Amino acid sequence: MDWTSPLWYASYILVLIGLAGYGSHRLTIVFLYLKHARNHPKPKELFKDLPLVTVQLPVFNEMHVVDRLLDSVAALDYPQDKLQIQLLDDSTDETVGICRAGIERLKARGFDAEHIHRTDRTGFKAGALENGTHFAKGEYLLILDADFVPNPDLLQKTIHYFTDDKIGMIQTRWGHLNRTFNVLTRIQAMFLDGHLELEQTARNRSGRFFTFNGTGGIWRKCCIADAGGWEHDTLTEDMDLSYRAQLKGWRFIFLNDVETPAELPVDMDGFKSQQHRWTKGSIQVCKKVLPAIWRAKVPLFIKMEATAHLTSNFAYLLLIVLCFLIYPNQQWQPDFGPFTYYIINVPIFFFSSVSVIVFYMVSQKALRPGTWWKEIPYLPLLLALGIGMSISNAKAVIEALLNHETAFVRTPKYGIGQSKRADWKKSSYKAIKSLTPFVELLFGFFFLFVVVEAAMRGSWTSTILLLPFPVGFFYTSLSSLARMLPTGTTPAEEKAVNRNFP
Repeated sequence: MDWTSPLWYASYILVLIGLAGYGSHRLTIVFLYLKHARNHPKPKELFKDLPLVTVQLPVFNEMHVVDRLLDSVAALDYPQDKLQIQLLDDSTDETVGICRAGIERLKARGFDAEHIHRTDRTGFKAGALENGTHFAKGEYLLILDADFVPNPDLLQKTIHYFTDDKIGMIQTRWGHLNRTFNVLTRIQAMFLDGHLELEQTARNRSGRFFTFNGTGGIWRKCCIADAGGWEHDTLTEDMDLSYRAQLKGWRFIFLNDVETPAELPVDMDGFKSQQHRWTKGSIQVCKKVLPAIWRAKVPLFIKMEATAHLTSNFAYLLLIVLCFLIYPNQQWQPDFGPFTYYIINVPIFFFSSVSVIVFYMVSQKALRPGTWWKEIPYLPLLLALGIGMSISNAKAVIEALLNHETAFVRTPKYGIGQSKRADWKKSSYKAIKSLTPFVELLFGFFFLFVVVEAAMRGSWTSTILLLPFPVGFFYTSLSSLARMLPTGTTPAEEKAVNRNFP
């Protein structure tokens, strides 16, 4: 055994310990959720006279979903004279005309509706919200992204919490309009359910900081102003503003029993662009606000949870490093004896892998008590997709660390529900192409070799544990590469599909 053997093993153990640390944090979230799940928040009192609410709808080239969004907002169970609707439109395509026509329809029905179109996209979504807030008449701002379809009782179930003057924001739980559309949407729904049902509920009800999810929530306008307003030096302006507001002493409420449905990305490119933006933005916010959090006069448990939250995406870097250390060549592993081997590896495996399974199963059991077991077959695919996304998301982390600026890439929305639709594939909405799918493909072939080699050695434990790696990398790479292929339609046909969608 040469000197590289213990060095390799030490690096391997350190990476796994890092991943296990984030896994143990998931278990902490599960514990806090189960401990506080029944502590439902209640309004301090009810408004005797309902306040004016401004509904802000930031859109950018959302031709497929704008009409659906406006129809759902018009159907809100709230006095029409207490609603102001702002369509904050930064579009550069046919969406502008659709927005203008939609607002005119609402005006004809008596709504106070305004189409605010910017030709300068400074600040992207944050800039649009900042601009719209200058013209907002309401003290409370309901923000909905273009793919959301709020239930009619959304405002009636949320507005009364603002009778407490210390409440600055109310966040609702996202639902999924197209959860069962395909395998990708099903797995995405599980990812989001874990975050929204478990993490947000646990953080909020245990007194820790939690963040606005960018949509499906209501802000008190003076809270935004007190926190410094919308800033656009990160890609996750919602997370940034949330921490700044809570550091100012404002309290937030998460209502896990109030669902606001939305559309999930149906293709891999859309999912990757969304995850890249969220991952990079969270690291940018980490760099921006974490020092202020540790200087703030808040309890240590709040600082520790905020640190775990803001640094959680560094796990993707650890996962990439693990990919280079995981090759199961036994001659590199020091022989410490079977007892020591299991003492070291079993706890690490439990906290880094089993904790993920427990985390997402608890969220499914909470949201689907009668059918949660039907989600079990998707758990291996969830693990595989998390691994497959590691390259794209690790790239996002590195870009944030190096201050590499990229544009705000929108997530394509097609107006798709649960029913199967084939014509969305013809849409010209596609994410920015990159070399990432080819790198993922190379990783897929490498880990296929690793799995086959482990099987030929008779190491079936390693074979089973490593199988999600090639599956995940092949899934993310081939799904993206397939979207790069020609659709077989002419430009005129693609334009017609986009115009008539859905």
